[in-house]
Amino acid sequence: QVRLVESGGGLVQSGGSLNLSCAGSGFTFSSYTMSWYRQAPGKERELVASISAADESTSYADSVAGRFAISRDYAKNTAYLQMNSLKPEDTAVYFCAAVPPLGWGNDIWGQGTQVTVSS
Repeated sequence: QVRLVESGGGLVQSGGSLNLSCAGSGFTFSSYTMSWYRQAPGKERELVASISAADESTSYADSVAGRFAISRDYAKNTAYLQMNSLKPEDTAVYFCAAVPPLGWGNDIWGQGTQVTVSS
């Protein structure tokens, strides 16, 4: 069964840190680009960070660059999002997505984990 399961969300004060995890199973994790998205109430889902499969190159939204870090562990089939210096505007449901190589099929999505940053 193809699955992505996020964990690590919660309530944190402004300036605090959280580390989100995304565990994959049922697919070739090492071949997929892993991404984190977030969606705040009343807003569209936005791409936060991505890490490639080929060379682990990373990219970030301007709003989180320098504060968030994405990584992946091939042995554990897990992607991570380390979030530092959190701000109230980071409050959202965070989703993990696995993007396959071209022609391999559809993206895989997790169920999401809530991150709430209090001021």
